[in-house]
Amino acid sequence: MKPHRQGTPSLPVARRVSSALLLAGFSTLAILGPCHAHAAESWHFSFGAARDGYTTVDAGMAYDAKRGFGFEPGAEVRTAGYLVATKPSYFTADVPEGNYNVTVKLGAAGTASNTTIKSELRRLMLENVSTASGATETRTFTVNVRTPRIKAVPGVAAGVVDLKVPRETVSEARAWDQRLTLEINGSNPVIQSIDIVPVTAPTIFLLGDSTVSDQPGEPFNSWGQMLPRFFKPGIAVANLAQSGETYRDSLSRRRLDKVLSMMRPGDTVLMQFGHNDQKQIKDNKGGPFTTYKDEIRQHVEAIRKHGGIPVIISSMERRRFDDAGKPQETLTDYATAARQSAKELGTAFIDLHAMSLPLYAALGVEGSKLAFAEPQPGKLDNTHHNPYGSYELAQAVATGLRQAGVPAAQWIADGYGNFDPSHPDPVAKFAVPVSPTFTNERPLGDEGNR
Repeated sequence: MKPHRQGTPSLPVARRVSSALLLAGFSTLAILGPCHAHAAESWHFSFGAARDGYTTVDAGMAYDAKRGFGFEPGAEVRTAGYLVATKPSYFTADVPEGNYNVTVKLGAAGTASNTTIKSELRRLMLENVSTASGATETRTFTVNVRTPRIKAVPGVAAGVVDLKVPRETVSEARAWDQRLTLEINGSNPVIQSIDIVPVTAPTIFLLGDSTVSDQPGEPFNSWGQMLPRFFKPGIAVANLAQSGETYRDSLSRRRLDKVLSMMRPGDTVLMQFGHNDQKQIKDNKGGPFTTYKDEIRQHVEAIRKHGGIPVIISSMERRRFDDAGKPQETLTDYATAARQSAKELGTAFIDLHAMSLPLYAALGVEGSKLAFAEPQPGKLDNTHHNPYGSYELAQAVATGLRQAGVPAAQWIADGYGNFDPSHPDPVAKFAVPVSPTFTNERPLGDEGNR
């Protein structure tokens, strides 16, 4: 059966690049290749069984650019009227830049199921959805897909985001290509169908550093990757944060411009920088109460000019304890400057710095280790979180949105938005399946504060 899709082929878009291209000295523009002939605005996939109006997908269908969809290399799946993944696997479909409602029908006759789905670069969308044998459940979530191209809008020139090569063009390419990639995970994931349909939906844009950005591999994770899980379908999270960056980098590498070019009136922009901004003091290039506050102001003014709602977030603390077992503060000046900026500019503020301290205190000196990444045995990263730690911080951010009265809070999923950091979820009950990708390469930035 021919692919069932709607819409017309898109304009030139981003695609993944190989290491060979990078070694050959290609610039960021090298990832802006010819259009995908089969990029579609809508896709309707049925796994292993023909259904009217659906494209039938069999287990052996590897991703093919000409076809526009398929399983990524390494997938282990079988189809028998439905899809079963015998290990975490990826399924990809080409789509133009934009927001999409993804609807999945889970479960099947003759088998119980447990399915977790992450999108693009490990963004948690569905967590451990279980069905009994013979039962089905239909779930919808909203995903943002983007490319590096910046379209011209008033006040923003056309161009391209200055991606970090090779990080964002190889290990993080899924965050920027014209493809919607789903990680199918869980103890027994079973999927009958997937519908991918474009939607005009409000968007929460994220700008920040490595503690916010989509990290490509375990054990590293960020609250930005976990945040989509805590929102209902109908609102998208677009994470443009990047490791090692500052408010200054957001301006110079044109990440803010990319946000402004995509943003619709009423959209929300969450901004959390601070860890790497400390280097500006060391390099005698500014500080928290001078350049940092001025760069915050530039972001707020630009977002408001384009009809967006800016939200300033103070950086969570690093893992530091004194001899009495009390969390120490290393980012106080930047948290204070962020708070002052929010007050002076009349902007919503989430004090993640203040919320992180009771969180770490509740976990304790030893227990808090289980919230941070350990890329090598016995080598703990005291700045970057693992999935558990970022899951807790994402709940703090969602709660902060509600407390600040940000309109996007109306989309917070039922049962969330009232997180008490002094009473975190028990580590033993955390069960989000790990992704198949692993790295012991530390995220960029904050090198002096391991």
